[in-house]
Amino acid sequence: MEPTADIPSWMEDPSVQNIPPEKLAFLSQLYKQGQGKSQKEMMAFLMPMMAQARQKGLTFTPRELQIAVAAIRKSSTPEELRQIDQIMNKAKKST
Repeated sequence: MEPTADIPSWMEDPSVQNIPPEKLAFLSQLYKQGQGKSQKEMMAFLMPMMAQARQKGLTFTPRELQIAVAAIRKSSTPEELRQIDQIMNKAKKST
């Protein structure tokens, strides 16, 4: 993946290089759009996003998700880490 200003630094982490780009793009979108949402807003946001992923045929193995989240966490602020934890908790409850 060519580094550009539009690509988050976590997507350039060597650990995510074996995850298909369309999955990384979806996770990036989920992360960006989920930032700053309350728990109530997060649930309303997360359900359609997960449905959209299924419609696109995007499924993540537990390993892919673990690797991607670890890469995202490396470059996150404490507030972003709280947001990631919130997204992950909501995602687990919706499956």
